[in-house]
Amino acid sequence: MLAFATMTRNSALRDAQPLPAALDGRSIVLTGLMGAGKTLIGRRLAARLGLPFRDADTEIEAAAGSTIPELFERYGERAFRDGERRVVRRVLAGDPVVLATGGGAFLDPETRRTVRDAAVSVWLRCSLETLVRRVALRNNRPLLAGGDAAEILERLMRARHPLYAESDITVDCGEESPDVTTGRVLATLLTWRPPRRLAVALGDKSYDVLVGSDLISHAGAMLAPVLPQKRAVIVTDETVAALHLATLRAALAETAVETADIVVPAGERSKSLESYAAVVDRLLELRVERRTAMIALGGGVVGDLAGFAAATTLRGLPFVQIPTTLLAQVDSSVGGKVGVNTARGKNLVGAFHQPRIVLADVGTLATLPQRELRAGYAEVVKAGLIGDAGLFAWCEDHAASLLRGDRELEIEAILRATAFKTQVVGEDEREEKPDGGRALLNLGHTFAHALERETGYGDALLHGEAVAIGLGLAFQLSARLGVSPEEDAARVIDHIADVGLPAKLAMLDRRFSAASLVQHMRGDKKVRDSTLTFVLVRGIGHAYTSREVPVGAVIDLLRREGCTA
Repeated sequence: MLAFATMTRNSALRDAQPLPAALDGRSIVLTGLMGAGKTLIGRRLAARLGLPFRDADTEIEAAAGSTIPELFERYGERAFRDGERRVVRRVLAGDPVVLATGGGAFLDPETRRTVRDAAVSVWLRCSLETLVRRVALRNNRPLLAGGDAAEILERLMRARHPLYAESDITVDCGEESPDVTTGRVLATLLTWRPPRRLAVALGDKSYDVLVGSDLISHAGAMLAPVLPQKRAVIVTDETVAALHLATLRAALAETAVETADIVVPAGERSKSLESYAAVVDRLLELRVERRTAMIALGGGVVGDLAGFAAATTLRGLPFVQIPTTLLAQVDSSVGGKVGVNTARGKNLVGAFHQPRIVLADVGTLATLPQRELRAGYAEVVKAGLIGDAGLFAWCEDHAASLLRGDRELEIEAILRATAFKTQVVGEDEREEKPDGGRALLNLGHTFAHALERETGYGDALLHGEAVAIGLGLAFQLSARLGVSPEEDAARVIDHIADVGLPAKLAMLDRRFSAASLVQHMRGDKKVRDSTLTFVLVRGIGHAYTSREVPVGAVIDLLRREGCTA
């Protein structure tokens, strides 16, 4: 008999489906209400994948030497859940398995954390009618003892579904056979792609950046674990609201997060003290509490505006970034810099306020005009020019396909640029290192901010376009000062122009005054002791800060680039 069992198992392993790559050595945990079929489907799924199967209830009974109904009767539900938590932790600490949990296991926050860390969770979601029919076939359900099954199950659905919705995957189950449902679970696992994750290491302010597709439609599952209260206010602009607000609100509702929203006009002009005051007034009107989260859904303007309101309202509200532009996904959503513009300059009023999490959904990039996508790409290039020559070479090879909407290249670009920034932010969160650190992220920005102020912070010159010109000017200035090869400046300018970004001042439809631009630079927040600070380069991937740049050299460069005196 033992030999037969061994032969059967070996045969099953030979015929097993290859493990989905997304599992990456993790277990599979099935959750759902009683009657969802977790054990039936779990056994079949384990056989298909060649993994061991474990049933949490069976493990608990074996450990306690009693049945589940006896444990409930003798010790009560609270003690049972404590034992269940320990069993789930023990099973998932070993080699990968398929684990069927009891219907209440996922209610425990510690158990949910354990599952998130060690497994891929699958919610088997069934209709009330299906569940009632299935549980009627068994009479050993402690939670149904002495009551109406339909009424009890409906109450459990209201209480538990928002927590089940935090699962990685949801599979709807109907009246089909367990084999059919198992096939559906397996097919979903084979196509599921978890978001890529980057950690921003800032001690007790650390957080994750998640990059992937369809994150907004699954935002409730990813945000619920990090929100201190199941209440949030979404700040967005009119353009983004029409595209993504309904999806986000529905996703949050699945996990019982109540939402209100504040919609501002689209464009850089909303990044102002007037808009900030209006947002704060609306937050106070909504009677937000210190645990009420603010969610920025939009580009850099929305992220900076909402983040500054979050930093200052009630002396600080929890904050989430869901950037919807490439520029925001690779730059402004990460690092905690938030603020608004004034008539005297860009980002002169603001704060450092780190988000709880960042969700970079590359699906939103498909809705961007090509001009906006190119503007965001300038920040990807910037990351390579500062400290990663390999990233810049990657950009030269892949820019055309990336800007045509290749999803995998978009993810790779965001990951590489963001990984560089997270490292810099982790080492110098508040830009306190005078000769490097986070200040290096301003490569090209001294020129860019001056151009933006001169053009009025509008659509005439997007931030990413100003940065593109600023990068070229920073490399030219470095070459003129003799610290960087001229051929590097030419290579950078050629690449910027090749992707359709303005690479030189002459490519804009207006002329500028060198004196006026330098005057704007003197009002830049990077000025120290009345001395202009520039980020220069010693070549591609080798940036450094300098406060020893002669103003005459800057004016001479600007005049050579077509500026008037």
